Amino acid sequence: MPAPAPTNTSDDRGGGYVPVVLAVARRQPSAILLAAQLAGVLLYPFMESSDVGRALFSVFGIAILGLVVLAVRSSPGLTWVGATLGIPATVLLLIQAVSGRDGLLPYSSAVEAALYFYAAGALVAYMLADREITRDELFAVGATFTLVAWAFAYLYTVCQAVEPGSFTAAIDPTGNRSWMELLFLSFTTLSSTGLSDVVPVKPFARSVVMLEQLAGIAYVAMVVSRLVGLLVVHRPDAD
Repeated sequence: MPAPAPTNTSDDRGGGYVPVVLAVARRQPSAILLAAQLAGVLLYPFMESSDVGRALFSVFGIAILGLVVLAVRSSPGLTWVGATLGIPATVLLLIQAVSGRDGLLPYSSAVEAALYFYAAGALVAYMLADREITRDELFAVGATFTLVAWAFAYLYTVCQAVEPGSFTAAIDPTGNRSWMELLFLSFTTLSSTGLSDVVPVKPFARSVVMLEQLAGIAYVAMVVSRLVGLLVVHRPDAD
């Protein structure tokens, strides 16, 4: 009788997790990027209160940058542009993580904002490139929204560094706004929910917020409505 086929051990199964994750990242980079950014929303509040947490924040940001470049690589965007923006941002974040120098934050935020805006544009082009809606394109809807929200939050960070007091809030009105406060402002502005207690008070800060309001409306009108229309057209029961 032939020998029975060997069964998978727990080590074999564990060793197979990494290739599976890498395969998913290659097939659906937008899904991985969206999941990582949503995880960041939950983790960031626990990273702001200590030096170790801020270092971990920088390391987590580096991982997100890698996913952003991977998402650009899978889109019509130019990979070298994403890498050109991602490399200096990664170096600045590494220096921040090692030295704890918060003075580099405006510079790294400016480069990250440029990368996130470029990646969002590349994903929009990816979603509008054809008339067939894939699963990854559906995840790209959420990933693009979070990319734009992150990009404007980084832009608010630069704005606050250039002109202190650009934003006020119900708690500590005269202090600098934290990253989570600025990200919260960005999400509420982009989604047009208007629930943020963080308010722009300087003229340029208000201009940037108005641009994000316009971007949020345009995104829903142009991208989301088109994808929903294509889904309806390609339904099996559609005429």
